[in-house]
Amino acid sequence: MNLDRAYLGFYLGAVFAATLIHDPVWLACGLGLALLASGRKAMGILRQALFAVLTFNLLISLSYILMAWLQDVSPWVTLIRLNLRVLLITCLTFLFIARVNLFRALDFSPGLTFVLGLAYSQALTFRRAQDDFRLALASRSLKPPRLIDRYRASAAAAAWFIEKALHAATQSSQALRSRGFFND
Repeated sequence: MNLDRAYLGFYLGAVFAATLIHDPVWLACGLGLALLASGRKAMGILRQALFAVLTFNLLISLSYILMAWLQDVSPWVTLIRLNLRVLLITCLTFLFIARVNLFRALDFSPGLTFVLGLAYSQALTFRRAQDDFRLALASRSLKPPRLIDRYRASAAAAAWFIEKALHAATQSSQALRSRGFFND
């Protein structure tokens, strides 16, 4: 068994455990262990994880605080548990991505490796397209784009990504159906 596959198993087990643990102290200990395992990259992984979950957690937390206020209950234990769990799982994921070659971890299954290759190529295509959109906005602006211009450009890019993803999904499902993968 290769080391990447062992890390994959450990990662899946740690994420499963993080979903079962409800005590904020244990979740905080798990977060501390994940950051300790990150070594010198701990602050970078923590910063990256905080940035990734900030909008989601802020929206959910504020909504939960409002709901708890309307029902006259204390939201703090639940909010601490929720935010610690999301942060722990996100840090574990970023640590896993930084340390593991997913292609080697999944090399036991040609089917999973194939699906990973498709997803990876799609992600690279979308990353290149996003860079193209960003450069196009910068090159077509005489001065730095205003916030509203960036919002409009982001909305147009998001619409393009959704259309592209739907088209690719349709093409893939038709190709798989023609090869007998779906029984109608």
